[in-house]
Amino acid sequence: MDGTKRPNWRPTRRTYLATGFTALGTVLAGCTDDSSGPTTGTDSNANDDADESYSVSIEPMGSVSFDSVPQTWVANNGSWADMGIALGLAPPKGVWMTDRYHTQYYDAIPEVSVSKEEMVSLYQDGVSKERFYDLDADVHVIDPNFLMNRFKGWEQSDVDEIRTNVSPFFGNCIYAQHYPWHEEYRYYTLYEGFEKLAQVFRRTDRYDAFVELHTEFQSALEPIVSEQPTRAGAVLWGTGDAPEEFYPYRIGNGTGFKHLRDLGVSDALANSDVSDFHGSRTAVDFETILEVDPEVLLLRGYEAKTATEFQNTVVSFLESHPTASELTAVSNGDVYRAGGLYQGPITNMVLTERLGSALFDIQKELFDRDRVGDIVNGEL
Repeated sequence: MDGTKRPNWRPTRRTYLATGFTALGTVLAGCTDDSSGPTTGTDSNANDDADESYSVSIEPMGSVSFDSVPQTWVANNGSWADMGIALGLAPPKGVWMTDRYHTQYYDAIPEVSVSKEEMVSLYQDGVSKERFYDLDADVHVIDPNFLMNRFKGWEQSDVDEIRTNVSPFFGNCIYAQHYPWHEEYRYYTLYEGFEKLAQVFRRTDRYDAFVELHTEFQSALEPIVSEQPTRAGAVLWGTGDAPEEFYPYRIGNGTGFKHLRDLGVSDALANSDVSDFHGSRTAVDFETILEVDPEVLLLRGYEAKTATEFQNTVVSFLESHPTASELTAVSNGDVYRAGGLYQGPITNMVLTERLGSALFDIQKELFDRDRVGDIVNGEL
């Protein structure tokens, strides 16, 4: 990690009320950039009282105050990035790893597209503080404890430096509930986190519209799921078109598993001796998977492939493999892309419908694509 610490001589468009990172610390961030996101229509929440200070609370930061609405931002991952797109914001200037922010999910949504051409990966064999200075974002939608605990490098002093010299942190690690350092403060559901971000960007009307759309989506989904038997699935992360080993994921309460919970998929690994990858960092082979023999194989790591490409490469390899072909899921044709680990309001509906259609042979759309595009573009 870059150890360079720049002096605090930056232009005074940001002034801070507190220096300590505590649950009660309050930070004031001023954002005078005139740029706006690639949206159409109007947004009363974003425009009314745009120059008045306000604050939003989220753990572990506590209350974070802004003297105007942020214009530029970085996001920890695709969960928060997608929330921002749903709010009609310009894409974040950076995310943890751009290749895991799957913007192809927007292809089916009219009037919504996201380019990653100018987007920066925060993680590049470590996370440099210099990168945060270069991005110069108005707000960092990142749980700072993720920076300090996910890998060796950052300390509290580094977080304080970026918060003081660049802009505040505002975020919570919500995609999975497995990190021991997160046991000291609460998690947020997808829509709880979404509401917090909407408050930061003063676009709660778009949030409210998505809540209504999501309620309609679940109302269409629930009768279908309730009529189906519970499917026991194993979520595994594979690599390459001919994977021999996989990283196992337990289906948990994070946002990355919301679509599986909503589809009533039970965890085939729950009562097995297979350890969750987040805790063990170990892989399993076909013999171990065969001992569990899940009804459904849900493979992560293949979101860049279309359904046809996935079938013609990974699934075909499994079907021809002497051990993998013995798996019930493989012999029954129940091997699917699991969906990305990072999900926001748009991508969650896309992935839930996609997997639900495969599991339950659903032949209709379960949410209004045009309505999603309208909300994103402020046509409420």
